[in-house]
Parts: sequence; C-alpha cells; structure tokens
Amino acid sequence: MKLKIIMDAREEPLIKELLEMQGAEVQNKLIPTGDFICSDRSVVERKTRSDFEGSIIDGRLFQQLKRLKEEYQTPIIIVEGKSPERRINKKALLGAYASILTDFNCGLFFTRNLESTAEVIYSIAHHEQIAEKREVRIAPSRKGRTMREKQKAIVEMLPLVGPKMAEKLLKHFGSIKKLFNAKEEKLLKMDGMGKIGAKTIRNVIEEEYQ
Repeated sequence: MKLKIIMDAREEPLIKELLEMQGAEVQNKLIPTGDFICSDRSVVERKTRSDFEGSIIDGRLFQQLKRLKEEYQTPIIIVEGKSPERRINKKALLGAYASILTDFNCGLFFTRNLESTAEVIYSIAHHEQIAEKREVRIAPSRKGRTMREKQKAIVEMLPLVGPKMAEKLLKHFGSIKKLFNAKEEKLLKMDGMGKIGAKTIRNVIEEEYQ
C-alpha cells in the first residue's frame, strides 16, 4: 500500500520531492487548515524557527492551534531549524511550548532541516495509514459559529492566550470591549496571567499600526 499525503500547494516544492523519494504519493491542494494531512485525524503544521517565534509574538500561533483542534483530532506542530532565534525570552518560549502541549493537546516536534521534517511527516503518515488503517481526507471547515465562539476566537488571537485563558478573560471582564480597556494591573489579577503576558497584551492593543 502506497502512502498518501495531502500537502498544501503553498509549501516548498522540495519537501514534496523528499516525501516522494521515501515512497509517498503527494497531492498538492489548497488546504484551509494545516500544511500536511496524514490521515482523517492527523494534520501537520510546519513552521520555521523564525515563523514560530514570530507567530508567538503576534498571537497567530494560538489562533492556528484553535482552528487545527476544531477540525482534526491530532494536530502536530513541527518547528524546523537548528536553534531558537530568541526574539522572545526563554520563559515566554517555554510557556508557548507548554500551552501547545497542555491547553491544545497538540504534538510538538523539533527538526534540524527540511529533510528531517519530511522524515517525521512520512513516519506519521505511515503509522496512521499502515498501522491504524486510517484514510486520508481534508476536514470540512466549520461554519456558522455562535457569538460566544466568535468572541473567544477574537480573544484567542491575543499573544500567549489559549482557549482556557480566553474563557477566563471573557468571564472575568464580561465583554471584549471591557477586556481591551483593562489596564495591565487588572490583567495581572487573573489567575495564570504573568507579567510578560499582561504587558504583551497591552502592547498589542495600544501599539500604533505600522
């Protein structure tokens, strides 16, 4: 049985070649969520070190994780590169790792280069399709979100805010408007909100758009 992997058409062509060299059949498609679909429940989001750290800073990572969890049972993040760029401090970086693993229950792999990334993706697809006998398909996007879900989605776009913290913030402040108007000292009173998180949130809200 030949493995099938659906790869987002915007990914680097070289990784398609590397997967095919291992024996996989790779289909290029525009994927709404994730970069590589390995089964009906497993999707891989590939990020370079630079993009990973950038997505923590601007909050994209946590919004992406939310969408991945909505549509796939087993999302996996692959961070590719030799060493962290350290545009953010170690504590914030470790906090992001912890959130990926615990708040979102996602897998987290670190690879040194594109070749290593291709090996990990192939191994995931092999396990899912050969050992678990699972099919490969693109999950349908969810539509018609409730107002509650839309509000949570907006708050989860804030840096270092996952689903649990978004729920806490909305319940505590009552609305997005009140949350956005909250001073740093009020954010610090939230259980689980550290100084870095509170300061980063205020910076994102107050900083002028460049």
